[in-house]
Amino acid sequence: MLRKLAIGLAVLSLIAGGMVWYSFRASQADSPEKSSTLEVTGVLGPQPTALAPSPDSEAPTLDDVLELAEQVLRNLREHVSDYSATLVKRERIGGKLGEESRMFIKIRNSDQTEQNSSGLCVYLRFDSPDSVAGREVIWKEGENQGKLIAHEVGFKKMLGRIQLDPNGRLAMLGQKYPLTEIGLIRMAEKLIEKGERPEQLANAVITISNGQKVGDCKCDLIQVTNPVDDGLAEFHVAQIFIDPQRMIPLRYAAYMWPEKDGQEPKLEEEYTYLDVKLNVGFEDADFDPDNPEYDYP
Repeated sequence: MLRKLAIGLAVLSLIAGGMVWYSFRASQADSPEKSSTLEVTGVLGPQPTALAPSPDSEAPTLDDVLELAEQVLRNLREHVSDYSATLVKRERIGGKLGEESRMFIKIRNSDQTEQNSSGLCVYLRFDSPDSVAGREVIWKEGENQGKLIAHEVGFKKMLGRIQLDPNGRLAMLGQKYPLTEIGLIRMAEKLIEKGERPEQLANAVITISNGQKVGDCKCDLIQVTNPVDDGLAEFHVAQIFIDPQRMIPLRYAAYMWPEKDGQEPKLEEEYTYLDVKLNVGFEDADFDPDNPEYDYP
């Protein structure tokens, strides 16, 4: 009898958890395809025209972009131990462009040295949309059997702490990528991965525009445009915003081809890091759900 009761409670908990995470997915799927509220210059307008290159400079090549991305990645790995930021993201999933979500994040990068061995640590708190504002999530690489620890908000908070596989069905509802893919280092790595596929970028046009802005930060904007949908290219236009002073990426956005001539290119995904503070000095308590500053049940 007790065994049946335990199984029943476990199933009920799983169903409830699925409903909680599905509610976030549903709110994204019904979102209208409106423009982002971000204060970013250099984003695509109604027509996907290339930006003018920097004055007195030769046309950049794919090798130039790759070299810059590798410098950024090396800088992040060697000189950035942790950081906080506001992450703003928007993703198209199942053909539907979800609504913009904002979250405050703390990230401590992986440290694999002779003196220390620790994996990537992530804390995030959703600030919008309103349906999930206050949700907190913690994930520590190599701990808790690889599971993230989250809690819901409102009456759903009575579910307590939810532990989920970041790559599992429930955690991935409404998400294009798992939580394990978050962060500036992973963004730089992905840029390099995309650039190392020359067959997909054979006809690409590359421009670099200085002085564009992400929030209050001046950035170099690298724009890669595939003019023709040849069936190989992964995107129509990709934009990468890099802070040249700190050598960190602050924004990536990808657009697909419009369905008809004269229409706007379709936003596929965008990830923007605002108010980035480097090397804050986070401790283990910053990634502990028992931290009294957090709102975990």
